[in-house]
Amino acid sequence: MRLKKLLSALLIGFIAFVPVIANAEESATIRFILAADMPELTSEDGRGGYAKLASVVKTFKKQTKRNIRSLLIHAGDAYSPSLLSGLDKGKSTVDMLNAVGVDYMVLGNHEWDFGPEITRERVWQSNFTVLASNVIDNEGLPVDGTVRTAMEMVGPFRVGIMGLVTPYVKDVSSPETDQFLSVMDTAKKLAKELKGQGADLIVAIGHLDFVEDMEILQSGLIDVLLSGQDHYHIFFDNGKDVWMDAGEDAEKVGVLDVHMKSYIKRGKKRFSWETDMRYVDTKHIKEDTAIASKVKSYEDLLGKELDVEIGKTDSELDSRKKTVRTEEAAIGNLIIDAMREGVKAEIGLTNGGGIRAKKIYDPGTKIIRRDILSELPFGNVVVKLQLTGLQIWEALENGVSQVEQNSGRFPQVSGMSFTYNPKAKAGSRIKSVKVGNSPLSKGRTYTIATNDFLAKGGDGYTVFKQGKVIIDASGAKLMASMVMDYIKSKGTVSPKIEGRIVAQ
Repeated sequence: MRLKKLLSALLIGFIAFVPVIANAEESATIRFILAADMPELTSEDGRGGYAKLASVVKTFKKQTKRNIRSLLIHAGDAYSPSLLSGLDKGKSTVDMLNAVGVDYMVLGNHEWDFGPEITRERVWQSNFTVLASNVIDNEGLPVDGTVRTAMEMVGPFRVGIMGLVTPYVKDVSSPETDQFLSVMDTAKKLAKELKGQGADLIVAIGHLDFVEDMEILQSGLIDVLLSGQDHYHIFFDNGKDVWMDAGEDAEKVGVLDVHMKSYIKRGKKRFSWETDMRYVDTKHIKEDTAIASKVKSYEDLLGKELDVEIGKTDSELDSRKKTVRTEEAAIGNLIIDAMREGVKAEIGLTNGGGIRAKKIYDPGTKIIRRDILSELPFGNVVVKLQLTGLQIWEALENGVSQVEQNSGRFPQVSGMSFTYNPKAKAGSRIKSVKVGNSPLSKGRTYTIATNDFLAKGGDGYTVFKQGKVIIDASGAKLMASMVMDYIKSKGTVSPKIEGRIVAQ
């Protein structure tokens, strides 16, 4: 009888224990809807734009099954460069980010285009979490309004999030005293912190170039990398970590589902995860009505101010990226001639990467304000420096040092011409330079017109910081306004390729 009672008790205990094992097996899904690099509000050729992004977000956030958490992620570059941002310094873009319901954003290089004060204004206007984990101010503190890390609860799981910004911001934008810490060192430190806080899954939102992305992946420090900057559509899954890159302008919106699971194995609780990834082509996605109306209101406002004719061109102007970043461009000549004349300098140099509309103007095209602000959206001003011939030579070496990469530092010049060998070692490519019809004298000084971004050492033009400042940024005129005034004064312009830049 006692044996029967004992067996009965053991059987009851076993039956009671079985559900405990079953309950230990839990699952949940976190869904990341990914976009990046979209300063323009509207769609282009039927794809992208905020109204279409909003429709995609609504569709994928509607799927609110139990234990699914959906987040809209923006991987940086929103405030600039665009036609509208040239006027309002990114305020309208933050309005759109708020409207479509962004949950997390990492700052990109273009978030500093209007200087660190505007960066902070826009961060505080954001109704979502902004990350810049490896960025500090001159007092060693995070950028005001940003957070270093965040933690999301998804069912029983904890998802730790960090935001990593490429240190190249200091070369391509205007962060001034903001400093950029090592991406790898920051990722290592924060991954440890998040694990210490109980994170099951580590996510990095990155505004990083391709090489930096690969270094993060190969390190094994993070599980999921959601990235912008390169404008590629990439998804990569090696069974250990996952990488998705957002492309640009929400033309194809990334959707990444991470299915998380806990289970008991050999008496211990384990955690595993797997992913589903896809891109949603917005070509045939209907625009969200409310967001489309908001976009139209901004477009109407712009139209009143910008659809005003200022002149016409008798020659073809080509502002496509490959043209302005690799060779002498007629539109580059037009822009830098206007700058040089505007400040009465002997020579002029501007970076091809600052010319942004990527279009061709046929001969006879009427030019309106919108065209010029589309080409020059950064709000730069024209400054005047005094440099030695040797410093100018050094600047030109920098300008052609990455021509094979279509780098934005490629120079468009006025009042001077040069020849170079693109196959020579970087730093030793310039063969000859003339100012007017005379060889450049390395020992004498020249006045040069440039933009304030380059004058501060942007795009690698650190030599410009050594020059004597004749007209500084505080007393300078808006670059776009100077070009518009130049065209308006002439009525008709006809810039041509003149042999200012010759590759040999």
